[in-house]
Amino acid sequence: MFTGVPLASGKGEIFEIVLQFMPDWVQIPVLVLIVLLVVGSWVFKLKRKIDRRRATRQGQAVQVAVQHGQGRGADYLGPYAPQQQPQQPSGADFLGAYAPQQPQGNRPV
Repeated sequence: MFTGVPLASGKGEIFEIVLQFMPDWVQIPVLVLIVLLVVGSWVFKLKRKIDRRRATRQGQAVQVAVQHGQGRGADYLGPYAPQQQPQQPSGADFLGAYAPQQPQGNRPV
């Protein structure tokens, strides 16, 4: 029963077309390689998860995510990052230059 709607995604259809152009003796090793890669990635993730749990149980240091402002990659600017200015108070309660002036000298007790 065909409803006219393809059941596979676009990626699946492209994968199927590529496999159809390969000879039979190449199709099977390619499929086996893909299955091994998927299963291997699952095993690797599971192993890392188990190692992380063991480390926390034994009180060892666990590699944590890089703190903000550190690290590498596209978001890491290093020496090119803008210099941080000291925080100045702001908001509704900060009057700044409009605050009443404090009298200088001795205050009456």
